Amino acid sequence: MQINEEILEKEVRVVDEDGGQLGIMSSDKALQIASSKDLDLVKIAPQAKPPVCRIMNYGKYKFEQSKRDKEARKNQKTMELKEVRLSLNIDVHDFNTKLKNVIKFLKAGNKVKVSVRFRGREMAHTSLGEDLLNKFKGACEEYGSADKPGKMEGRSMVIVISPKTTPGKTVKKAQV
Repeated sequence: MQINEEILEKEVRVVDEDGGQLGIMSSDKALQIASSKDLDLVKIAPQAKPPVCRIMNYGKYKFEQSKRDKEARKNQKTMELKEVRLSLNIDVHDFNTKLKNVIKFLKAGNKVKVSVRFRGREMAHTSLGEDLLNKFKGACEEYGSADKPGKMEGRSMVIVISPKTTPGKTVKKAQV
């Protein structure tokens, strides 16, 4: 945005601080009017013919703009990637505890990365890890769905579960 002396056009359309049209005039005259009111001349529509400038308090405008941006960022929901690690010989109670945590993460709207670690000779039995991941995926199917089937990453088999979106209101079409 160009303000005050940065505006180099000969003629500009001027809008005052209340939104009223002052008409087309030279940029020097518009700058004199703005400075007489202790305000700034700000170019708001440079692509228009002639460019549109507004008389306003630019510092106050920038402050309010940053305040609105900060408020928008505060209300924005960011999705995190939570991770849960399982081992191949996990007990039923431990499995249920991990499942409860994953369901809690999915309800909060976060993605969950579930990994099964293989240690030593367990690498020969990756099919058991795949079965465990499928069992886990089936147990939390109500709250989320897997993006892709499980894949090996080094000594771990990994699956990412995304939360299910809440279905929006569907409009029923009238039958004729």
